[in-house]
Amino acid sequence: MSRFPKSLQRTQPLKEQAYQTLRKMILTGELVPGQRLVEAQLARDLAVSRTPIREALGQLHREALVMSDADQGLQVARFSADDAAHLYECRIALELVSVTEACEHATSGQMRKLQQFVQKAEKLVDANASRLLNFQLLELDYQFHRLIAEMSGNSWLQEILDQIFDKMMLLRIQTIEQNQGVLDVGVEHLAIYDAIAQRNTKAAKQATTQHLKAAKTRVIHELSILAAKPNSADQF
Repeated sequence: MSRFPKSLQRTQPLKEQAYQTLRKMILTGELVPGQRLVEAQLARDLAVSRTPIREALGQLHREALVMSDADQGLQVARFSADDAAHLYECRIALELVSVTEACEHATSGQMRKLQQFVQKAEKLVDANASRLLNFQLLELDYQFHRLIAEMSGNSWLQEILDQIFDKMMLLRIQTIEQNQGVLDVGVEHLAIYDAIAQRNTKAAKQATTQHLKAAKTRVIHELSILAAKPNSADQF
């Protein structure tokens, strides 16, 4: 399979390389939600033994990026509408802390970088939809919210949010290909940026809440549609 490297390099432990490679493939949509993960096949594709693959899959399972299927095998995690609702509730609570602290601590350099993310997203939104552009928007969305977390200066908050962002990436991958509109980052990100730039905590919290609640509604709607499709759980 061409998407896999011919073999992993021996510059670091194979377990770590296998983990990083598989994690990247999951979070970029190369291994799609619901896709079965066969240990022997992955070992052949990465030209390693099954042991580092098994260890890597175990780590990804603990991070909830991989889940057990009905046949006691493993597959890329697929989230339900209920999962999405719960994840967004957690994310909203955490990001309100994040944006509040960002209003106080953001530097001029960080604000310039945040503005660049907004401008790049606006250009992509204006372009014709494609799978590549969709994933570029996903990455910009992550970078925008991750930078706000960095602005807070709270490393523990950043670490917890990173774990949620990973799951959010899978949620978006499940839904974005059938409806690009599920990811509306243009106007919504601009409102958050403007509020932080003005150091207006109340407006920043309001814009963040509106943005994430709107995203929650769109994602849950698309997941409900997917769940209602015949044989949707067996498409991979």
